[in-house]
Amino acid sequence: MKHAQVRQAAEALFDQHRNPFGAFTIGSETHHPVSIPDAVRRCRWIAVDLNATGFGLYFASPSPERPRLVPCFDSDYPGVSVASKFLSGATGEDMVRHCRASTQPRWWADDGMPGSDAVFRHLHWAEPTDALVPGTSGIAFPVQAERGQCGLIVFTGTQISLPQDALYEIHARCFSLFTAVARIRPGDAGRIKAMSKRELECLKLTASGCTSEDIARVLKLSVHTANQYLTQSTQKLNAVNRMQAVAKALRLGLIE
Repeated sequence: MKHAQVRQAAEALFDQHRNPFGAFTIGSETHHPVSIPDAVRRCRWIAVDLNATGFGLYFASPSPERPRLVPCFDSDYPGVSVASKFLSGATGEDMVRHCRASTQPRWWADDGMPGSDAVFRHLHWAEPTDALVPGTSGIAFPVQAERGQCGLIVFTGTQISLPQDALYEIHARCFSLFTAVARIRPGDAGRIKAMSKRELECLKLTASGCTSEDIARVLKLSVHTANQYLTQSTQKLNAVNRMQAVAKALRLGLIE
């Protein structure tokens, strides 16, 4: 019943101007491809509507032996936040099992602020859970997509505001976003390791046609160090050479 209500809420968003994604139905907006930077912006819009300060989108690993959440992006994109490091560890194992079987949102209040739990306790359907990120308050929305992909979109903050009548709409927007991200990252979703600023700079200069010597001169590095950054970025992107690494970085929106 609850999953059907989420879908109905998604349908009800059609023609509502306050939706930052633009009008959509289950058969339209959810199927539009987006870039990862665009997905980050969309997720940030949802966070703004919730008055949340942190957010993250995670895929559930397909391995049954080691259930874990794999970060796709979070509010520190293109880096990885401290919250994601907690969620991708043992903290997220129970949530992986939960999101594989249910779409019921889960919330927690562990920030020590009086009344934080009151924000969530009135929500019907949503249930409390142990803190996914110690010292924070937040809510996690299980989401699903085609090909059996499932995951979680998480929002954290000390002043989150979520009225009951907005719960299903927010969840529907999370479904829409996850479906779009799953379509553009069907095989490597969430598997890219965090890239350092220097690695991204070297890739961006390579994309502009710079050689290792050019990169070293621009960034005031040795040629050896520039090559090392390029090697590291190539490995992190699971590419066979630096040009394929550039192509992957462009496709994933890591560089422009």
